Amino acid sequence: MIQNPLSARRRVSIIGLAITIGALSIFKQTAMSEPPTTPKKTEPAAAKTETKTPIPNDEELRKRLTPLQYAVTRENATERPFVNEYWKQNGEGIYVDIISGKPLFSSKDKFDTDCGWPGFAKPIDAGEVKQLSDKTHGMERIEVRSKTGDAHLGHIFNDGPKELGGLRYCINSAAIRFVPKEKMAEAGYGEWLKLFATKETPATKPADK
Repeated sequence: MIQNPLSARRRVSIIGLAITIGALSIFKQTAMSEPPTTPKKTEPAAAKTETKTPIPNDEELRKRLTPLQYAVTRENATERPFVNEYWKQNGEGIYVDIISGKPLFSSKDKFDTDCGWPGFAKPIDAGEVKQLSDKTHGMERIEVRSKTGDAHLGHIFNDGPKELGGLRYCINSAAIRFVPKEKMAEAGYGEWLKLFATKETPATKPADK
């Protein structure tokens, strides 16, 4: 008996379609049987915190500072010349911010002045001393303030010794505190002893071998 070729091809197509439908059904059942995967949560990177020196509030400062120190550092007052604490101070050491304790000036950069206030050629760390325009009292000057403590320190002028750079940081003694070289390590300023190190006297004693 001769078969109709069209019928044979139709049967083949029907069989192929059935196989395809069956395969898709099996794949669907397998996919539905597997539990859905939950994407992993990405933990946010921990934020870096910058350690800052705590600054006392105004009430605490009024208790801790003398009336003159408060007036100078917080009210931009100027102490009397020639009778302040550090005008004639010549010992080795550093001068720190009376509020924050940050090192500001070194005795190695201090020079004698005729103005009646301590004079320095430069700060220890220029980043810790900021300069602001000051047009008070009918004058145009450059005010010097501490960055961390935001304390009024004094003013800067360009009449300093040329051999030291030509600048004069005219600073109120009431805004700073002197730490003698021999007490710097004990007071927590040991790292700044390098300012006074020489070939004969290194900043730190070499470790015993």
